[in-house]
Amino acid sequence: MLFLAVQFLDVLWAPFVLLGIEKVRIVPGFTKTNPLDLYYMPYTHGLPGAIGWSVLAAFLYQGIARPARRQSSMLVGLAVFSHWTLDFVVHRPDLPLYDNSAKVGLGLWNYPALAFGTEAALLFGGMWLCLRGRARSAGTIVFGLVMLAIQAYIFFGPPPTSDRSMAWTALGAYAVFALVIWWLQDRRAAA
Repeated sequence: MLFLAVQFLDVLWAPFVLLGIEKVRIVPGFTKTNPLDLYYMPYTHGLPGAIGWSVLAAFLYQGIARPARRQSSMLVGLAVFSHWTLDFVVHRPDLPLYDNSAKVGLGLWNYPALAFGTEAALLFGGMWLCLRGRARSAGTIVFGLVMLAIQAYIFFGPPPTSDRSMAWTALGAYAVFALVIWWLQDRRAAA
């Protein structure tokens, strides 16, 4: 659940792009690690939208999963919102504070080594936090390394061919990643 929660804003963003609700342009060299001109995304990556999706995720988790402690639902909501706060660090000023205006972002994507190191630290730090006290498998570590390799390809590989192909690829990747982490960790915990 937490794996999807931290990516939830991007999981929503991809179909919003496919439906034409949010907009992106592929501009090679736009930042040093990312060719995406994310010029219109107020519903998923605007501050009010991110807060709203976070609250909704917490309520949905509480209503569907019915955890024994409400703190679990709050944790899901905070995990969803953490995406926006971490995007604030890496994005150029394209995160709207209101509607599609007053855009913010510190622009770490323009510093490839620092941005990649930060992504790696967050990935493995998050894995460590989620897996402490749980069985760790070599498969989970390999999965983390595969995710890091994909991030390197996104940062340093060729730009996507179109916004639509990129959105479809993102949706497919999120679905596959969620199934893999479920198979590696959650399935075992439920058994």
